[in-house]
Amino acid sequence: MNIGIWLERTAEAMPDRAALFLGRERVMDYAGFDRAAREVAGALVEQGVTPGDRVAIFMGNAPAYLLALYGIWYAGAAAVPINAKLHAAEAAWIIDDAGARLTLADSTGQAALATQGVTAQHLPRGTPLPRLTARAPDDLAWLFYTSGTTGRPKGVCITHRMLIAMSLSYLADVDEVSAEDATLYAAPMSHGAGLYAMVHVLRGARHVCPASGGFDAGEILDLAQHHDRLHMFAAPTMVKRLTAHARATGTPGTGLRSVVYAGGPMYLADILAAVETFGPVFIQIYGQGECPMAITALQRRDVADRSHPDWHARLASVGCAQSVVEVRIADETGADVPPGEVGEILVRGDTVMPGYWQNAQASDAALRGGWLWTGDLGRMDAQGYVTLQDRSKDMIISGGSNIYPREVEEVLLTHPSVSEVAVVGAPDAEWGEVVVAFVVSDGPLDETALDTHCRAHIARFKRPKRYIATESLPKNNYGKVLKTDLRARLDA
Repeated sequence: MNIGIWLERTAEAMPDRAALFLGRERVMDYAGFDRAAREVAGALVEQGVTPGDRVAIFMGNAPAYLLALYGIWYAGAAAVPINAKLHAAEAAWIIDDAGARLTLADSTGQAALATQGVTAQHLPRGTPLPRLTARAPDDLAWLFYTSGTTGRPKGVCITHRMLIAMSLSYLADVDEVSAEDATLYAAPMSHGAGLYAMVHVLRGARHVCPASGGFDAGEILDLAQHHDRLHMFAAPTMVKRLTAHARATGTPGTGLRSVVYAGGPMYLADILAAVETFGPVFIQIYGQGECPMAITALQRRDVADRSHPDWHARLASVGCAQSVVEVRIADETGADVPPGEVGEILVRGDTVMPGYWQNAQASDAALRGGWLWTGDLGRMDAQGYVTLQDRSKDMIISGGSNIYPREVEEVLLTHPSVSEVAVVGAPDAEWGEVVVAFVVSDGPLDETALDTHCRAHIARFKRPKRYIATESLPKNNYGKVLKTDLRARLDA
């Protein structure tokens, strides 16, 4: 089944319903959306694109992005969405690795790729393709390249079946969607925000791209008030910035219905402030490119609840397994660990990738015994709530004891002088590794105060041995802190 069929059906059922917006401006209805996607598909076919070919998209967030995505699917090809914030050399490498037949780009993307000798074209239009190209459930639909914090990114093969299962699981486990709702694309459409387009197409919701093309807290709150019943996907750093703007300006979150957050650690202090500011609009999901958006979910009632005896622990978790997957915590041999103990998070189900693009070695390492080994460490309580610790490679072993950086970061962020922090391990001749905290503070770094604060909240052996003041933390284009860069800074 071709995931594009949902657009075809929605256009038939509600052709006049508003579909695409640029800011407040209506661009087209669902009939126009469907017709334009067919014209893009026709143009691709005219240029030699055949079912199974890869077509890259290197664009900023705009309504044209959805036309490109659905045009590619209508033609039976697979989309290769590339984050528009990547360097042209990085984008060119992905285009080459994917073996893309064509590349679609906006003016900025075309100019950038030209410096790498890559030819890209604006969104083409041709004779409308009369019929949706049939695809099998396990055919490639989306070739997703990982963020590549170490080495070259890997291409995750995402099938039509995976997108369908992910979208239906959204309705079952994350949030309801109706034709009266609107979804906002403030995070890159090449990733989580774009992956949620399909379920909103299925239900005939409105799709809103900010006129700025990205994340602007004031613009988002204005669009929420204008469009009403607004949904959005946001990285934790975006939630923090949205909260800070609303508090600084006194702007209410009127019209903001649902904010699904994921993509990095959401620290407890930040989500407490967000719920206090906007109310029960937040939902957390946990996923990976290898199992997009669909490992666990922490529903809005859990995020907002302060009456349950375990509310604090649940709010620090990423919720329970979504309906389409099984999740368990295992040791290095693959054996289950007891409830409450830390191990690697394993997942299997219809949203798990079949493998990496042309990388059998990496596929075999990630997919073992029928399970995806996520590389994330976590624990599961008796009720099924999963709490992330860290990536397995980020765990610090000091004096034979395991130390999870996130636990230390959570404590430091409760100190009033700390605005951001990242904890890494540094080699040490005596202890093996010692804990080092890179701190962005509101004033001069007071190591004594921070050390006293840590001693009051965590075991002595977990506290940082060094505190390093920094103006900012290095992050990739998705807002994730690059701990590899911090370790390199220590090595230097």
